Amino acid sequence: MRFDVRKKPALFAIAAVVVALPVVAFMAGLLVGTDTQPQVAASATAAKPQAIPTRVREPEYPTPQVRTVEIENGDKLMEVLIKAGAERADAHKAIQSLEGVYDPRRDLRVGDKLQITLGPVDTTTPITGSEPVDYQLSSLQLPKTYDREVEVTRTPDAAFTAREVELPLITEFVRATGSIDSSLFVNGRDAGIPISVLTELIRIYSFDVDFQRDIWNGDAFEIMFERQRNEDDVVVNNGDIHYAKLTMRGSQLPLYRFETSKGTIDYFNEKGESVRKALMKTPLDGARLSSRFGKRKHPILGYTRLHAGVDFAAPTGTPIYAAGDGTVEVAHTNGGYGKYIRIRHNGTYSTAYAHLNGYARGVRQGKRVRQGQVIGYVGSTGRSTGPHLHYEIHRHGKQINPLGLKLPSGEKLGGERLTAFQALRESVYAHFAELAPAPLTAEGGKTLAD
Repeated sequence: MRFDVRKKPALFAIAAVVVALPVVAFMAGLLVGTDTQPQVAASATAAKPQAIPTRVREPEYPTPQVRTVEIENGDKLMEVLIKAGAERADAHKAIQSLEGVYDPRRDLRVGDKLQITLGPVDTTTPITGSEPVDYQLSSLQLPKTYDREVEVTRTPDAAFTAREVELPLITEFVRATGSIDSSLFVNGRDAGIPISVLTELIRIYSFDVDFQRDIWNGDAFEIMFERQRNEDDVVVNNGDIHYAKLTMRGSQLPLYRFETSKGTIDYFNEKGESVRKALMKTPLDGARLSSRFGKRKHPILGYTRLHAGVDFAAPTGTPIYAAGDGTVEVAHTNGGYGKYIRIRHNGTYSTAYAHLNGYARGVRQGKRVRQGQVIGYVGSTGRSTGPHLHYEIHRHGKQINPLGLKLPSGEKLGGERLTAFQALRESVYAHFAELAPAPLTAEGGKTLAD
């Protein structure tokens, strides 16, 4: 049988497909197998865990230790340093280096905060934890005044050097005002004026004002003084009074701080007249005039005799001021006067203070004192019926009435100095008006307390 290809095309096509299918299937299997094997290999490679790098710990080296120590009553600098960790030999050398810069017996005060730094002896060997680190005194900071401190540092040859350092401070002006219904001291304190500033305020007015008789209820005061803050915004000092005014029964007495022709600082009234006189009218504040100069019946002895001074009744411990510049002639118990001080001011005048409770620190025979300086405290020693100050003024050795004494004023400005003073006076007025009254209390240690 012969087949005619031209006449049966469909049959030939089917036959070709049947023959080709096995070949195609075989080739496809080869291709699929070839592609799958690399994919399986790649998957196996990706699943292999990555190596984690080991972290190397940095060595730790010893660092300085800083300790702050507050001085307590009875503390000595040597003991403080040793207790803080310093070797006795180092403490001794550090204290020796202070000579001429800082006197621990005089300058170390209760409440002072010392900064003691102990440095590692070896700074190149890492800390292992198995061996203790040795430390030695590296430096020391001691406060000296509100604006200065002393720094002691270790030198490479194991010695110590000391130097005084000036501290950075911010100076500001403070305004305070108030009315008087008790005393200038009490109402000034209630207005937020620091005690040290109040003491100076009373001193500069004591030349012209008798605080027992001249001050009345309803009188008023105003003051502008400076103060300093440290970098931590803490008040470290209450400074000079630049302006003050007392209003007494409608009469105003303003005072201004100004330099005298001798280069010293004094206070002047608005006419340019210094308020300083040879002696103060009253040597204490907050007291009551209890007995005048003249004959009286003695409250203890019972007979009439000359009362050769004036008595001021005041609480025990009230500060007593030197009535003028001078030299202490007597500072000891004197019979019925009890504890007694006499000051020679010049060749003419002396003042005496009796029945004291005690003497101010450093007041002794031969000591120079300044007008307004605290010299003692009110008491009731000797022949006395209660705490008071017996005050005498001697002229050429004879007692005179302190309340009747008339003394000349100090310097009176003129010419260019008066012109300069008048310009300062106007600027002070303007500055005072710009200041807001200081609050009694505020956050951040911004009170006016000492």
